[in-house]
Amino acid sequence: GHALLIDCRSLETESVPLPPETAVVILDTATRRGLVDSAYNERRTQCETAAAFFGVPALRDVSLETFAAKAHLLDETTRKRARHIITENARTVDAAVAMRHNDAVKLGTLMDASHASLRDDFEVTNEALNTIVAISQQQPACYGARMTGAGFGGCAVALVQAEQAETFAQAVAAQYAAATGLQPLIYISLATDGAALVS
Repeated sequence: GHALLIDCRSLETESVPLPPETAVVILDTATRRGLVDSAYNERRTQCETAAAFFGVPALRDVSLETFAAKAHLLDETTRKRARHIITENARTVDAAVAMRHNDAVKLGTLMDASHASLRDDFEVTNEALNTIVAISQQQPACYGARMTGAGFGGCAVALVQAEQAETFAQAVAAQYAAATGLQPLIYISLATDGAALVS
């Protein structure tokens, strides 16, 4: 099975193999998103402000080195938003490399770092997402976990050892319910070939 790497500027796509013997587990926190539109617009404005500061069309055009040299000149909130976008772009490239090398451990580490950045710098997680991600990360079969989607509720995703996916799902469901009083919906996805013509 493969994941799809999408360049959001050119809209070019690349099929990247998922590490073998892994499962992608979707973790629905049983919470609905709130304030997404206003929060999204606020973060977009903050990112546009940062891009203008660096003199580029988008933050993807700022290197980690340039950011490190000039970040102190930004206000704290704008700096945090920009740091998330710039480091997340780097993590995405690194994740594709890890996947091409069948490196589930590296991919999981990048997922964990992504969630920390979404939580601490972009500030789009909530207590439910942070709880289900933390519980997932504590499971022995889990390579990594992070929120997915717009944030402020909704779902997280974990990369786990395929043969332990059921055990992982049961443990996370029980521990999350005990911690929050909410019953999560958990979906185990094993990668398969995509749609194709059948003759």
